Amino acid sequence: MAENKNSLINVRGVNFQNTTLDGTVDALLAGVREKRQTALYTPNSEIVQACIEAPELYEVINSAELIIPDGIGVVKAAKILGTPFGAGKIAGCEVGEAFIKRLSETEHTVFLLGGKPGVAEQAAQKLSEKYPGIKFAGTHDGYFKKEGEENDAVIAQVNESGADVLYVCLGAPAQEKWIYQNRAKLTTVNALLGLGGSLDVYAGTVKRAPKIFIRLGLEWFYRLLCEPWRFKRMLKLPKFYFGTWKHKMTKG
Repeated sequence: MAENKNSLINVRGVNFQNTTLDGTVDALLAGVREKRQTALYTPNSEIVQACIEAPELYEVINSAELIIPDGIGVVKAAKILGTPFGAGKIAGCEVGEAFIKRLSETEHTVFLLGGKPGVAEQAAQKLSEKYPGIKFAGTHDGYFKKEGEENDAVIAQVNESGADVLYVCLGAPAQEKWIYQNRAKLTTVNALLGLGGSLDVYAGTVKRAPKIFIRLGLEWFYRLLCEPWRFKRMLKLPKFYFGTWKHKMTKG
């Protein structure tokens, strides 16, 4: 494991690392250098609530060597439960870019998987312009069947590329399930990062919330304003928050 077990903070059944952005990147890089396959998941409160409602998902999420709190709801829940995170929220999108920056100073290669057709290629181009030393082994969109021949073909493409690092951006919890089911087949990959919509951000097709929203913990609200169709999914947020208070009172 990249982190000491004593640094774990359990939030409603999900085992998060009590770490920092730099600590997360250091752990990922150490795994690559030492050829220890390391998976990174970045659950928010919506995903933790999904685990509560479908307990079989706990095994998938908790299988990662690194789990960081990418959501203000998780951070608040940890505080409610009396086990606050030292560094607060750690955005997966920021970890992904910081890792690219560190990798650009090495010979390690990266494969980008996910997004609509063309997004991964555009993300690779933009990141290459920003970090000239980065080496991309390949890209593939996220529009493929996640089992059977199509899935096998994608895995073969990643393996043939020789990539050391794989960014898996298929949306949660689909990306975590995919990594869980396929990581043993990825013979060259030593770091797998489940990073949701990060490729769209890197490609410039989606913008992150303004800094004021991020600083106030309202990034979710900005996203809802931009994508109002997410309203029904966002209902999980208050359910998780008030459920955590109930959990604290009943469990002590």
